[in-house]
Order: sequence, then C-alpha cells, then structure tokens
Amino acid sequence: MSLDDLPPLREVIARHGLMAKKSLGQNFLLDLNITARIARAAGIGPGDLVYEVGPGPGGLTRALLAAGASVVAVERDERCLEALGEIAAAYPAGRLTVVPGDAMAIDERAILGGKPAKIVANLPYNVGTALLIRWLSVEPWPPWWQSLTLMFQKEVADRLTARPRDDDYSRLTILAQWRALARHHFDLSPKAFVPPPKVTSTVVGLTPLAAPTHACRRETLEKVTAAAFGQRRKMLRQSLKGLQVPADVLLEQAGITPTARAEELDVAAFARLARALDAGA
Repeated sequence: MSLDDLPPLREVIARHGLMAKKSLGQNFLLDLNITARIARAAGIGPGDLVYEVGPGPGGLTRALLAAGASVVAVERDERCLEALGEIAAAYPAGRLTVVPGDAMAIDERAILGGKPAKIVANLPYNVGTALLIRWLSVEPWPPWWQSLTLMFQKEVADRLTARPRDDDYSRLTILAQWRALARHHFDLSPKAFVPPPKVTSTVVGLTPLAAPTHACRRETLEKVTAAAFGQRRKMLRQSLKGLQVPADVLLEQAGITPTARAEELDVAAFARLARALDAGA
C-alpha cells in the first residue's frame, strides 16, 4: 500500500481532535518524507517486526508499514486509538497491532509473542531516556530487541555518541557504549514537528553487541558510574569515596590514577573499576 492511500495526517488530527498534549511529551511528526527516512535509517524491510512506542496519529507507523514491516504499537493516549485503528483497517489483518497502555509498564516480550523485534520510535521527550535505560538494562543479554532507532532531543542523543572529555560524556554514555554500537543518523529542526519543540531533535541508532565490550556486572558498573559522575568535576579519589572499597585501593587495582576525573575515563576503565569493586579490590 502507498502512503498516499491514507488521508493526510493534518486531516486525521483535525477530525479526531488530536492536539498534542504537553503532559504526554507529544510533538507530532507529520512530514511523511521524514518518517520514511527514519524507516530507511532503521533498515526496515518486508518481514520485519517493529515495536513502536507513542505512535500518536501514526505518521511513523505509516512509513514502517509501507516499508513492509508488521508493527506492534503501544499508545498511552486514548484519543489516538481510533486514528490508529483506521490505519490498521487499511492493511491486512495482523500488520498493525495497537496496544493501549503505558510503555513503561508493558511486558514487551509478551505482546511481541517472544519474537525478536526492531524498536523504532519518535519517543515522547518525557519518557525517552527512561525507556532507553530500560532497554539497555535488559537481562539476560543479548536482548530481545535487534536494534533501536530512536528520536531524542539532541542533548540526549549527543550523550549516546560522546567520547571521553566531551561535555556530553555521561553515565548514559557508558551504559550505551558498553552494550551497543551507537550511531548518529540525522538531526531534525523543530519546524518538522507540530507543535514545534524548543530543541533540535536527533535520530540515533543502537545495535546491541553480542556481549559487552568489557566484562563486568551491569549493576556494579551503574554503581561506579553513579558515584563518579555524581561529582564529575572532582578527582576520582574524592568522588568514589562513598563506595564500600576505599577509593585509593579501588583505583590502584583498576590501574587508574587517583587524580583522574570521570569525564576522562573510557568504557574499559569503568569496567575495570566495576570488576575491582566486585572483587573487593
């Protein structure tokens, strides 16, 4: 089916009274050229199973279906369900499954029938980071998802691809790059959305690694990065004082100079700190 076989999104929004709600972090993407570009960036093709969060009136959903995918979409806003149902009715049964509910509370593996899926979404700004951390924290690893192609506000996206000493280098950087390959696809002007957000948006892709680049326990890695970046401008001999192993012992065991700061360490160094902490240094 062609995207042109469905009514224009602006008409759908007007007919169903779907004014974006700030409380739900909604900014609708109506340009079908852009939604098709996101589907291409995600490598979507016939036979793919896609999990989409927050489809709204269904602009990106249309592009994913047009690319040949079957889509399971979770939508919290009940106002959007009828419009999404119209898209589902335009395709063969089973191509689009709409699940009402909160993506933070959904059992994804259950609604996907235990099948691997690609996650593609223009995430609501107010839950985007939380959902990403949820997907990066999946146990056991490798995860049920095959890839993530997500839109964030640019400052969040920049954290995913940051390098040591970058201003955007953070705890999220470490978790993402420990478990996945992160790639910047493209930026989008606020003018691409209705209503326009106050920030630039960025589409990023993450491909899970079969195993983390550097072995350590995720929970311990999170504990170490929380301490280190909680006082990122301080030397590690100060910021790591709150852990159960003396900071100087921990740093010596990990082969890290005590005067280093969190923003200077790469993923491998944080993994060494996590292993040293688990070993009791």
